[in-house]
Amino acid sequence: MKRHFNLIIWTLLLLINSCKEVPKKITDSKDYNVYLTPIENEMLQLTQKDFKFWEEKLEKEPTQFPYMVKAAASQSQLFKETGHIEALIQAEQKLIQANEKTNYNMPGYLRALARNYISQHKFKESLALLKKAEIIGEGLNGTQKMLFDVYLELGNIDKAKTYLSKIENYNDFDFLIRLSKWSDHNGDLDKAILYLEKATQMVESSRDTWLMQWAYTNLADFYGHNGQISEAYQHYLKTLKLNPNDAYAKKGIAWIVYSYERNPKEALRILDSIMMQHKSPDYYLLKAEIAEYMNDNDAKQNYLELYFSEVEKDEYGTMYNAYNAILYTEDLNNIKEATNIALTEIKNRPTPQSYDLLAWAYFNYGDAKEALQIMEEHVANKTYSPETLFHLAEVYKANGKVKEAKDLKEELLKSTFELGPLMEQRINNI
Repeated sequence: MKRHFNLIIWTLLLLINSCKEVPKKITDSKDYNVYLTPIENEMLQLTQKDFKFWEEKLEKEPTQFPYMVKAAASQSQLFKETGHIEALIQAEQKLIQANEKTNYNMPGYLRALARNYISQHKFKESLALLKKAEIIGEGLNGTQKMLFDVYLELGNIDKAKTYLSKIENYNDFDFLIRLSKWSDHNGDLDKAILYLEKATQMVESSRDTWLMQWAYTNLADFYGHNGQISEAYQHYLKTLKLNPNDAYAKKGIAWIVYSYERNPKEALRILDSIMMQHKSPDYYLLKAEIAEYMNDNDAKQNYLELYFSEVEKDEYGTMYNAYNAILYTEDLNNIKEATNIALTEIKNRPTPQSYDLLAWAYFNYGDAKEALQIMEEHVANKTYSPETLFHLAEVYKANGKVKEAKDLKEELLKSTFELGPLMEQRINNI
């Protein structure tokens, strides 16, 4: 009888411990199912109508550069709504024509083309245009804000800091979101959230729907990085209430379902619904990761093939180089190609993350010492990117720097939601 009683107690303890390992359910399909059914996209229809209007104007008066800029703005919006890269490239072509007709002498047009280049990850080209706009001077504050963005993307931290000080205004939404980004870059997530919350309150007061969507999704991302998963979920839902077709918010919910709740099938269902209306290679990458988590290697390979068939299009240029370098390193075991891509990224964008791609390729090739040299010179203490820090920890471990690796492991364990279940397994093995 005593033995039977002990067995019951032991079973109960096992159940209690296993319950602790199961994360609390945050999402409810009843909250978001209504947004997964394809519905008419009012913003898309308005954008298509607007584009048609300006195209017809251009047919009648093909030399009118203001019409080109208006048509380009419509195409940029089409890219946001559909994910079709062709629309972004066509917008670029029209903006180039408009700038050529004005001898690259109108700051507004220069900024519009620079913004397009940022979307394409052509940061050096964007910088050259913004420098011209800065010299001309018109709309200088807007130019300086974009210069901060580009210098930060290029890894020129001193220049970024200089331009952040030039635009300082704690009552300005644009300044606050950049101050938030700056705080995140410096590893101060609490301040990043604080500044973005203040910016969000501003746009809520103004009732600017588009900016509210932007603020909610970015705030949701920060909440997720900070382990505030419920807050992240609620802000993605807030976004969808404003725009039921917001693909980014739906993807954010899919990530919560997969990474936090460990429900891969439901995450795939959400992604399938997004892809009916929005096109982006990112979705295939996420599907490939989920397939690997489900131990479905055939599905993973299929998704990777679909991904590469998309990003090999000329229109994507170097937009997916960072992803490609990792895939060639880890999944395709093509270190030569991974190294070439990493070197291209370093040339275009000499950030710690770009150098990390090169170090990671060397490490996987078996050259841990060369990887360590690159990491210590260009990466260590220069970034707070969790994926980069994971690579650094692995390089430290391989070079016998066990304490440094363990210290990073403690930090990385706080970022398991952001990195996902597969990475969590690898972190635990450090």
